[in-house]
Amino acid sequence: MSTNPIRVLIAKPGLDGHDRGAKVIARALRDDGMEVVYTGLRQTPEMIAEAALHEDVQAVGVSILSGAHNALVPRVMTQLRDKDISHVPVFVGGIIPDEDVAALLELGVAAVFGPGTRTGEIVAAVRCAVERAVAGASG
Repeated sequence: MSTNPIRVLIAKPGLDGHDRGAKVIARALRDDGMEVVYTGLRQTPEMIAEAALHEDVQAVGVSILSGAHNALVPRVMTQLRDKDISHVPVFVGGIIPDEDVAALLELGVAAVFGPGTRTGEIVAAVRCAVERAVAGASG
């Protein structure tokens, strides 16, 4: 793996105005040596994909507390595919009912994290998924 730090985009799609969790995760990733781009609140899926492309990130984290994950995450995934960056692992965090997790994973989401997930687990999952994506791209 490259000696360059992993670049991660953290985004808050939709109308959800609660970003404390996203900021906690951004800080944990930074503390682990990753570069984090935080897009702020009320991002559209199109804005998230455009930022991921422009910032040349290696992972995208999407925080959703509003319950709109079944509408927003598929659109984010479609936008990433349309920009030819579907190889970038996508993580979803927030209030996601257990019965919705499988559908998100089937869309290609790398992992789903709910309330109470330890930051160390999230950091390790991001690092592992990026390493797999890099290995897959070179092999």
